[in-house]
Amino acid sequence: MLSIISPAKTLDFETPATTREVTRPDYLEQSRELIEILRGYSPQQLSELMGISDKLAGLNAARYAEWQTPFTTDNAKPAAQAFQGDVYVGLEATSFSAADNAFAQSHLRILSGLYGLLRPLDLIQPYRLEMGIRLENPAGKDLYAYWRERLTRDLDAAIAESGSNTLVNLASNEYSKAVDLKRLTADVVSPVFKDEKNGQFKIISFYAKKARGLMAAWLVRERVESPAALTDFDVAGYRYAAGESKPGQPVFLRHERDRD
Repeated sequence: MLSIISPAKTLDFETPATTREVTRPDYLEQSRELIEILRGYSPQQLSELMGISDKLAGLNAARYAEWQTPFTTDNAKPAAQAFQGDVYVGLEATSFSAADNAFAQSHLRILSGLYGLLRPLDLIQPYRLEMGIRLENPAGKDLYAYWRERLTRDLDAAIAESGSNTLVNLASNEYSKAVDLKRLTADVVSPVFKDEKNGQFKIISFYAKKARGLMAAWLVRERVESPAALTDFDVAGYRYAAGESKPGQPVFLRHERDRD
């Protein structure tokens, strides 16, 4: 069984990685092609393309200029530890044991606008390139055109290699659209996390993102390989709600009293 998560805008390349075991991304040739396209944009053009401040645009123009291969532990960091943000607060990959990392390498993938499909220990260099950005490229008008065929094919193969014909989709809509989920030969399960607010259960983005990371970490630490076992998830106060769930869309609820 394989699970997928989104990357994060916030990065941490200052804190040393907690593992020496690293791998290289599979799509560095494609990443290099995108970097060359991005190097053709001025900071002002990047600001307009990405809808970011001039300061962030300047930072990322510098990142594209400095991006280089080969990737080493001196100029890059494992993806699951480099990404920060709500999902990665839940994932807490820095606390993974060597056995956890080995399992995660086979059962967890991170979708990325620049790197395509990453394993947790794949080295990355700093970047910002959200999947939804309309960056024209040789394959079409946006990154979905660039990545969808390749990621759909290769994700299908990775699911088969994981030992179970199930994909647990813990990615956001923006990123999961980079894969043609309907064309996968696997069964797709997309968990939903709702928190109580004013007596009603709703999807609250901040909590839902962290919950996706919590489930991804739970799948790794508990070595979960059966889709039927997903209903056992009971981390941070979330509980499976059979009455709210649908086939392929298990719902997990958390009462306000159980929230820290």
